[in-house]
Amino acid sequence: MGSDLPTVVTPRKRWLNLARLLALILVIALSLLIFNLRSQAERLAIYGYPGIFLLSFMAYATVLLPAPGLAVVFTMGAVFHPSGVALAAGLGAALGEVSGYLTGFSSQAAVERAAAYERLTGWMRKNGPLTILLLSAVPNPFFDLAGVAAGALRMPIPKFLLWCWIGETLKMLFFAYAGATFLNTIFKF
Repeated sequence: MGSDLPTVVTPRKRWLNLARLLALILVIALSLLIFNLRSQAERLAIYGYPGIFLLSFMAYATVLLPAPGLAVVFTMGAVFHPSGVALAAGLGAALGEVSGYLTGFSSQAAVERAAAYERLTGWMRKNGPLTILLLSAVPNPFFDLAGVAAGALRMPIPKFLLWCWIGETLKMLFFAYAGATFLNTIFKF
């Protein structure tokens, strides 16, 4: 026996639902755009650190679609100073990961039932910053889910960005120096 009373939608809830819908549309559009431009992305590297930043942003702004982020960082580490590459790529990657955060903010109910997501939200509730740091610092397919969980759990976006940036920059530092070492040894740049 359900209640025959109509559900009241407050203006705040209406705005929140609209914001969620707009965030989801933005993430889908951005992911599709970047996925379609991926073959032209390597040309941005000629613009130095700003190009590396944009490439990294584009690679990490896609949600669950592949983009060539780490390969570019590996290669550019031999062309530019690896620390500069890591800082530019880390910042681009962290800002790109906001798309996953927005996905979680906009579509919390869509992923709530997945077992991996349940485990991840448990980790996020216990120690969100450390979870973001560790999962962003190593290449893995689960970081998009971590961003989704952070958005769904309403982790403050500055906190998410800070820990994501630290982890992404550490990962990029490793790949930039690895690329510099390997490519300079092989090709004597």
